[in-house]
Amino acid sequence: YGVGADAGQTTIRLRHAYGEVGQVGAGQTWSVFMDPDVFPASVEYWGPGGMVFLRNVQVRWMPIQGGTRLTVAIERPGASADAGIYSERIEIQDINPRFPAPDVTAEFRYGGQKWGYVEAAGIVRKIKWDDVNPTDPFELSGDATGWGINLSSNLKIKRDTIRLQYVYGEGIENYFNDNPVDVGLKNNPGNALTPVTGEPLPVTGIVAFLDHRWSERFSSSAGWSYVSVDNSDLQLPSAFKTGQYALANLLYRPVPNVMMGGELQWGERKNFSDGFRSEDFRIQFSFKYEFSASIGGN
Repeated sequence: YGVGADAGQTTIRLRHAYGEVGQVGAGQTWSVFMDPDVFPASVEYWGPGGMVFLRNVQVRWMPIQGGTRLTVAIERPGASADAGIYSERIEIQDINPRFPAPDVTAEFRYGGQKWGYVEAAGIVRKIKWDDVNPTDPFELSGDATGWGINLSSNLKIKRDTIRLQYVYGEGIENYFNDNPVDVGLKNNPGNALTPVTGEPLPVTGIVAFLDHRWSERFSSSAGWSYVSVDNSDLQLPSAFKTGQYALANLLYRPVPNVMMGGELQWGERKNFSDGFRSEDFRIQFSFKYEFSASIGGN
């Protein structure tokens, strides 16, 4: 089922369309800035809010491949902005975003070890906005540099896998699983021509989960995720500030390709400055049957 404008619909949603020849790959797949292996073994669909999670169109170079790998890529740019308390002003509505260059991402993973792997990834991006109204008395064009680092790991200890991620950066929110805007409006005191401008919002993301295998048929996953934004001074008091996410489950696999189980989930949101805080609990039971077929031969 689709997401966004296609939520609840049976519209075809392209997830991965990717090919590679030698050290070069191109298409849509996981962003190089993302580590998909930190996603926990959960039945909840959306996943940790503090996780970098984005499938993106890209061209990548992979000079080192295998358990230890090095990848550099250029990816499709994109970002969103929050005009905050001035969102209804005509002057703000005459500003258009522009992305003069693709996002540049890179990752290095040291892996292929019995104990797991460690990975470091980075991103640099350019965000611009143009004031296209020549008649108003303000000049509100500007630009920002987004950047981020993503440190992640899977540590394997006997029957356990510990999944860890720490992310920090500015203006990279659209790479997160659950985060609203990359650029926020802020005051620019002492400048009558440009009284307000935009700034890339600092963001922190944490993922920490433990997957434990009780036996060949029973397993559990438990953990916590956190995401926090440093809001700009002109964002609305109701703007997103922090989110937390946690779950614990017990899963049963009676035969290959069949899984069932129950999961307790918790989430919390806090706003910028209006004092709003809300949390939610949910119990989910799921059943999954996996199947596949191959057509043709070697």
